[in-house]
Amino acid sequence: MKFAFSLKNKLKIAFLLFCIMCCTLLIRFLEDKSVEKINDSFISMYNDRLVPATDLYFIAENLFHKNAILQEALIGNGIQSSTAIVKLNKHNRKIDSVINKYELTLLVKQEQTFLNDLKKALIVQQGLEVKILNMAGAEGRAIYESMGRNAANQTLNKLSALIKIQSKVGNELIKGTKVFVSGTKVYSTLQMILAIVIGIMIVSIVSASNAVKIQSDKFNLN
Repeated sequence: MKFAFSLKNKLKIAFLLFCIMCCTLLIRFLEDKSVEKINDSFISMYNDRLVPATDLYFIAENLFHKNAILQEALIGNGIQSSTAIVKLNKHNRKIDSVINKYELTLLVKQEQTFLNDLKKALIVQQGLEVKILNMAGAEGRAIYESMGRNAANQTLNKLSALIKIQSKVGNELIKGTKVFVSGTKVYSTLQMILAIVIGIMIVSIVSASNAVKIQSDKFNLN
């Protein structure tokens, strides 16, 4: 009977330790997943938000230079229309290169819509620029004042909307990262609790073993 009772207690303890071990492994797995997601969020923050935002400002810089070239050609400041078109095309290629690079990043639905709007606005603006430069002085300036200036402003507005959404999506990524960090703290707390439980169990087993040993010694003395 004593042997059976002792065996039964050992099986209970072994089963309990096995459950604790499984819980520890599960917590460790979940913690690794949280760390992986945090790492992915930071990588996405850099590759899909920070770098593209810088590239979008580069587009704005090229739009500014394009407007300056167009203005010089319209006021006849020593620049020929053919030369102006060549310079504008150079900036257009730079803008297209940045947009192609931007399309390879992770885009949310609203971001994709704004990007499509920007591309359409750029096509309209580029068409008007060529038309303005191909016209004679006064007629070209008239087209610029009636449509060209507005097209340039529309392009800048679309670009501004695209830049602003970068900040919005970035904030959402930060919020998601905070959730993963909180989860990691919870997992660490659970691991600490399990460690304490295991410590208490070890102390209890050692105390119980000493008590059994003392009782056995008293029995043998009797």
